[in-house]
Amino acid sequence: MERRFLSLADVVETLNISMAQGYALVRSGDLPAIQVGPKKVWRIEAKELEAYIERMYAKSRERIKDPAPLDS
Repeated sequence: MERRFLSLADVVETLNISMAQGYALVRSGDLPAIQVGPKKVWRIEAKELEAYIERMYAKSRERIKDPAPLDS
């Protein structure tokens, strides 16, 4: 059975980003998360991580289709 919730460390490892970048994604709301337990540890639902990845793919496709001019 697949785990429903991932730790922030799991997400950081999956995305190959720093812990600071992971916290920034959670705090900005880009990556929905909850805090659980007495220590208020962050947990991210696996489906939310997948949705975030899909949004980033869509953003990348849009940038490729319509690149911003280099000289503005």
